[in-house]
Amino acid sequence: MAEQVTPSVAGVYSVSRETCLEVNNLTVRFQSATAEEILAVDGVSFTVRSGEVFGLVGESGCGKTTLAHCIVRLLQADSGSIRFQGLDWSALEGKELRRQRRRIQMIFQDPATSLNPRMTVGQLVSEPLWIHRLGNKDERSAKAIELLETVGLQADDALRKPDEFSGGQRQRIAIARALALEPELLIADEPVSSLDRTAQGEILELLDRMQSEFRLTTLFITHNLTLVRKFCQRVAVMFHGRLVEIAETETLFEEAAHPYTRVLLGTAGPDGSVAQTATDPIPKSQEPIPN
Repeated sequence: MAEQVTPSVAGVYSVSRETCLEVNNLTVRFQSATAEEILAVDGVSFTVRSGEVFGLVGESGCGKTTLAHCIVRLLQADSGSIRFQGLDWSALEGKELRRQRRRIQMIFQDPATSLNPRMTVGQLVSEPLWIHRLGNKDERSAKAIELLETVGLQADDALRKPDEFSGGQRQRIAIARALALEPELLIADEPVSSLDRTAQGEILELLDRMQSEFRLTTLFITHNLTLVRKFCQRVAVMFHGRLVEIAETETLFEEAAHPYTRVLLGTAGPDGSVAQTATDPIPKSQEPIPN
């Protein structure tokens, strides 16, 4: 049976393999323009096993990207903890945070906005190496070309600008950049949502190949259930900032435990995308129990 996450079990989800990432009771609050408090991430706890693709699925605005930004330390959580490979990741500061940051990298949702249009592709891919002072100029350039070829582009593409490429090609560039530092954990935040179906398939095949070649652990964030089923071994369902269910992927699709998960599965569009109105049929009495 799929596991329904409630206060009694959240944070103690056991794993049989080595744990790569452990998020425990993470909470993030924002303040709106009207001074209203918004609880974007509400007591979230989960673990990611080394070498797996762990899916995080939910509607747009449910807190998935905010959670991802906390893991890569673009945002600081208000409370809770993050442990990565046994290291207290959420407590890192200053030079030690800068040094360790290369171990977790992120592919952002829209490469058109995440890639600097004034830089060449070679500069974009090699920039992480320059930031972390790895190699000399020639070595960084050579590494950038190697990575571009690895993701299916050409060496000459290093001299071009991002706006000269299609959406799928730009996402390949973003993947090459994310892999430049040889991370242990890759966070892919809606990596194909802005692409057409053909490009989506190509990028997913590339990510699957990179998972094996680079021996990655991947947190795959999406609102598309079809992609989760194809790509992830386990999946967590997020609703209004909380995780309501964690399960092996096939178990989730066949034996969903939480009513919200069943609504998601029942309202997904032909392409697997979650409908924004999926929360409407959930009675208040069946919402996740607040921590």
